[in-house]
Amino acid sequence: MLAFIFTPLGKAIGAAALALAVFSSAFLYGKSVGRQGAAVEALERSVEVLRERSEINDQVSSSDAADLCGSMGLSEQDRLECVRRLVEADPKPGHVGDDPEG
Repeated sequence: MLAFIFTPLGKAIGAAALALAVFSSAFLYGKSVGRQGAAVEALERSVEVLRERSEINDQVSSSDAADLCGSMGLSEQDRLECVRRLVEADPKPGHVGDDPEG
């Protein structure tokens, strides 16, 4: 068996096996790096979406009913109905649409 390794055919087979091992390990490493990069990009996008959602929630929470309904581009009658419904649905007293003057 040892004698076969030192023959020209044995050397060719050994070189081919070594090349295959190097190529396959490099290929698998590249795939794992690619997967890891894709996972990082997906996580970064998720964080960005959550930050945007948080900003929108803060804007909506701090707006009054008239501002919210006005930003929807409703007609005057629909805007008044929207304000009425938001005021009725507001669980926090003194928040959305609360008018201290009556």
